[in-house]
Amino acid sequence: MLKVMILANLLALPVFAQAPAGTSTHSAVTPTHRLGSGWWKKRHAQKSAAAKKLTRCDILFLGDSITHSWENAGKKVWKKYYSKRHAFNLGFSGDRTQHLLWRLDHGEFPSAKPKVAVVMIGTNNTGQALQKATETAEGIKAVINKIHQLSPDTQILLLGIFPRDEKPTDKMRMLNTEINKIIKTYDNGKSVHYLDISSAFLTPDGILTKQVMPDLLHPNTAGYKIWAEAMEPTLKKLLAD
Repeated sequence: MLKVMILANLLALPVFAQAPAGTSTHSAVTPTHRLGSGWWKKRHAQKSAAAKKLTRCDILFLGDSITHSWENAGKKVWKKYYSKRHAFNLGFSGDRTQHLLWRLDHGEFPSAKPKVAVVMIGTNNTGQALQKATETAEGIKAVINKIHQLSPDTQILLLGIFPRDEKPTDKMRMLNTEINKIIKTYDNGKSVHYLDISSAFLTPDGILTKQVMPDLLHPNTAGYKIWAEAMEPTLKKLLAD
């Protein structure tokens, strides 16, 4: 009788789903919203509505504040390079990989499947949490997988995370460099193409100056011009394929 009671009690315990063997569970890969932030909620609603109305999207930009600011410091450069090329900006200031994953799950991905998705995300995983490079890289991989789940034919231009802080030996610069060493292996030459344009922002000895990024993180107008020009040959090729 005792054995029967024990078995019955065990069967009554709640069953929890387990992650498949070989997968990681941590914040960078766990879709998370920021709906408690008013501007973020409003921007999400606006971008989701705009995404549904798009009839064509050749270039989709996905990322954090550095991508978001194509609408601010990079506005003139955007007008020159992308305003007539059916480009759509899904950069959100402060976002980490987990926030971008949530947004992709909740209506921001264009109904008109993009030809090329330009992805740069992860510097806030570094800056806000000093998250392990391996975890941030796994979050970036999850973003790639999600894009191809939503649009298998979209070509992904995966950008190396831009340099931050003045010197190559600064802690967060080194962490971003470590992330880039991992994510460059995601380039398969077919649907994912890695491009690191970090050197374009730096002096020959690896110094990041305030003439390009005044806060040593976010590009100014000159920085966005550097970005556009450095990316253009690869972007043209992907759009032509």
